[in-house]
Amino acid sequence: SEEAGIYVKKLRSILRYIGASDGDMEKGNLRADANVSVRRPGEKLGTRCEIKNVNSVRFLIKAIDYEAARQVQILEEGGTIDQETRLFDSAKGETRTMRSKEEAHDYRYFPDPDLLPLEIAQDWVESLYASLPELPDAKKQRYMREYGLSAYDAGVLVSDKAYAEYYETLAARHDPRLAATWMTVELFGRLNKLGVELENSPIGVTQFSGLLGLIGDGTLSGKLAKDVLDRMVETGEEAGVIVEREGLRQVTDTGAIEKAIDEVMVANRDKVTEYRAGKDKLFGFFIGQVMKATGGKANPAALNDLLKKKLAP
Repeated sequence: SEEAGIYVKKLRSILRYIGASDGDMEKGNLRADANVSVRRPGEKLGTRCEIKNVNSVRFLIKAIDYEAARQVQILEEGGTIDQETRLFDSAKGETRTMRSKEEAHDYRYFPDPDLLPLEIAQDWVESLYASLPELPDAKKQRYMREYGLSAYDAGVLVSDKAYAEYYETLAARHDPRLAATWMTVELFGRLNKLGVELENSPIGVTQFSGLLGLIGDGTLSGKLAKDVLDRMVETGEEAGVIVEREGLRQVTDTGAIEKAIDEVMVANRDKVTEYRAGKDKLFGFFIGQVMKATGGKANPAALNDLLKKKLAP
């Protein structure tokens, strides 16, 4: 069932990429039929049942799992499987009979003289192939090759055409790996909690790009940027507006950071002595105290470097 779900997702993705369909299963723009049969190890597949018009990948997986279990139970109890068409009742999580399945000859097919043979020229097929846009698998490999993304991140970003378009706008303006991480982990994480798709995100690509710009130029640390992103999702405001209004700009002035370090060291002389005596794990304590003193605004790299120098024996 999981493989069937993956297959439908991939097919839907390709259809969206080439513009053939939006693949909206709930609206009926794409539906799935599943033929299910079971067998004991070493035996031929048994009589199949067809589950018609399933309207989501999640329901497709559930329908196949239920139907396979139903058939197994019947066979284990000594019964036989009737060839039939079934539907999936999503409310009850089960399949039920629609109609008995006819054999091919029962459909009474006959030729229609008004329907001419459809002949497809090979050169037309080749011209269509040549006009195809970059498809998901090729795009994934390019992201890994050109941007240095992991297979997982690249896979997430190409899984939907809208994701890829959003990401490529960001990658053209910012460090591609930074953009991938912030999009797949931070942005998607917040949208998932809201139950919102990227197309309906309260943050457009220009707004999100603005946040990445503030991270890239050192205005925001990672921690502060996450706080700003939370506010952006809540309010739809620009990152720069939030930063200026709430005074969240990262402290990069080494003098200000050194002053905070000195104050923390004076207030914790005993721990300074312990650290210099070899208790290295206290370094994290000092980092935390300085961050607390600066409201989390101290530049992490500058703080780490200055603190090491200050604590040195």
